Amino acid sequence: MKYYLVDNYDNINTTVDLSDDIGVSGARTYFLGVKRLEKEKFDKLWKVMTQEQYENIFKTTLQDRQLGKRKYEWWKEENTKPDEGFDY
Repeated sequence: MKYYLVDNYDNINTTVDLSDDIGVSGARTYFLGVKRLEKEKFDKLWKVMTQEQYENIFKTTLQDRQLGKRKYEWWKEENTKPDEGFDY
């Protein structure tokens, strides 16, 4: 099974193919050894997930963005007249 080491911006940093019976916790232990960080620091920087988990999350958020569920429409909050509120 393929496991991903993912940063806080959801970018894949490293992939590894491990036995199916290892699981995410075993893959996490593997990546902890590779990165040589304390568990707390590791958990602040990285997520470990299967390829399937990553694809499910990515596809879901991509669909949400395309459907406008997470869209922030800043222009609706902007003034219609740029100098509104200023005295000359």
